[in-house]
Amino acid sequence: MMKIIDRYILIKFLTTFLFVLGVLVAIVLIITFSERNESFIKNDVPTRLIIEYFAAYAPYIANLITPIIVFIAVVFVTSKLASHTEIIAILSGGVSYPRMLRPFLVGSVIIAIVSFIFTGWIIPEANKFRVAFERKFFDEEYNFSQRDVHFKVSPTTYAYIASYDTHRDIAYRFTLEEVKGTAVEWKFAARQIKWDSVELAWKAQNWNYREFHEMGEVYQNEPNKDTTLVLNMRPEDFGNLNSLEQTLTLNELNDHIADLKMKGADNVPIYVIEKYVRYMSPFSAIILTFIGVILSSRKTRGGVGFQIAMGFMIAFIYIILFIAAKSNAETGATYPLLAVWVPNIIFTAIGVLLYRFVPK
Repeated sequence: MMKIIDRYILIKFLTTFLFVLGVLVAIVLIITFSERNESFIKNDVPTRLIIEYFAAYAPYIANLITPIIVFIAVVFVTSKLASHTEIIAILSGGVSYPRMLRPFLVGSVIIAIVSFIFTGWIIPEANKFRVAFERKFFDEEYNFSQRDVHFKVSPTTYAYIASYDTHRDIAYRFTLEEVKGTAVEWKFAARQIKWDSVELAWKAQNWNYREFHEMGEVYQNEPNKDTTLVLNMRPEDFGNLNSLEQTLTLNELNDHIADLKMKGADNVPIYVIEKYVRYMSPFSAIILTFIGVILSSRKTRGGVGFQIAMGFMIAFIYIILFIAAKSNAETGATYPLLAVWVPNIIFTAIGVLLYRFVPK
């Protein structure tokens, strides 16, 4: 008998979740299309690309609103069961409250696993097209404006450029140094280096090379001869990095973080926080499901409408708390891992407190 009830609750929960998710994603896509239709017309964007863009945009939006939808779905289903006195009948039949929670938690775990797979690999692949599309048709033309840039290209090799031309892929006043301990082993300097898209390497022009030894140095100057440099540096490093973290799968994100740490970059926290968020966000479905069942399992005078409104309010509080915690982590105000997990920690504590006082 209980297996039938489990199946009944689980199907109602998952179908409600998918239905509400589909409706809200469709509404967001329609609103987005109406807002950006002028840009599509102005840029003469082909219909095929517009369809591909919204196909890539849909899973991004779906993942963004999943915590809200999970909470709304569980509140709607549970309050409906409570209003029809089905929950009272289940508990009166000798079923414990934790056992009654099981199908809801199983559904939330399924959503969490699917969400993790999507956020880790599927959505980043879709975001590669979405972000590139938005940069091309919506964003202003990008130019690398930083000056006097220092970074690592290997654990002991340091590079410097005075400026970079994004359109021509040329780095001006380039130097490369090998440093071991406190000693400079050698130094390579060039008036400019240009990216060769065929050989996938840099061509140095008007360059000189110094190799330092205890007894002196070896100097080589080639003002009229180009040389090829294979470096851990590509034109993409000087491109528009806005939303880049959204386009990287978990594997690519880990590799990118390791590369940035090796180079001594100062934007590492952005990618570290993105990684933490992808591991944290699936748990929100389980926590919000737990709280939603507890809050809506009692029959109230306000009816289903009141409980759904309360569900919206609590879900939005969670989202606001998450945004605030993420902002604090990005500014370095708090430890990133702790900051990202603050919303889940707080709502888990709230759920445990509510569970202690719910009639069982």
